Amino acid sequence: MSIEAVRQYLARWNRNEDIIVMEESTATVILAAAALGVIPARIAKSISLKTESGAFIVVTAGDMKLDNRKFKDYFGFKAKMLNPEETFALTGHAVGGVCPFALPIGVAVYLDVSMKRFQTVYPACGSGNSAIELTMDELTEYSQCREWVDVCKPIEE
Repeated sequence: MSIEAVRQYLARWNRNEDIIVMEESTATVILAAAALGVIPARIAKSISLKTESGAFIVVTAGDMKLDNRKFKDYFGFKAKMLNPEETFALTGHAVGGVCPFALPIGVAVYLDVSMKRFQTVYPACGSGNSAIELTMDELTEYSQCREWVDVCKPIEE
């Protein structure tokens, strides 16, 4: 169901047919990278977070994680991830298929600068076996992101 919402959403840019649907799972960065034949860093990972009034999403490169200090300094509160039930209820996407597209009104999207080192990245498209290759300009436009932020750090730190 969620992939169909994303397909309809991306149709306004004539990109609905560019969604890549695979037989294997793309529900994690490692699985998505293997299925797409790219390095994990090029997977655009959507992190679903709580606010007092709902949720928002930070999309980051697959080799990054939230930096608690940077996050709190930028947003003014401590990061708290949604649980799987909250994720589906507040974003319309299940864990493994969360993406910055076809979100309910009020769910803001922020894009982390960690993705800017690539020409293209691969965000999910609403299911645990889908993705689309996008440039940074396309990701900015299609996600209707509020702004680019610097709130992440490499996973190995």
